[in-house]
Amino acid sequence: MKDFAIYGLFILAGFLAGGAFSLLKVSKVGAGVVAVLAVLAAAGGVLQLVGEV
Repeated sequence: MKDFAIYGLFILAGFLAGGAFSLLKVSKVGAGVVAVLAVLAAAGGVLQLVGEV
């Protein structure tokens, strides 16, 4: 079940990164917020992965 959480966080980070990139032309502040959320999701996935080893 932990694998699902790791994959889910990385998939979420990918979607958020794509959303931040597409939002960049509309709102730089909104894109920054979404990019920070993407980084947090990726960091959560990495921490889950490191904690599993």
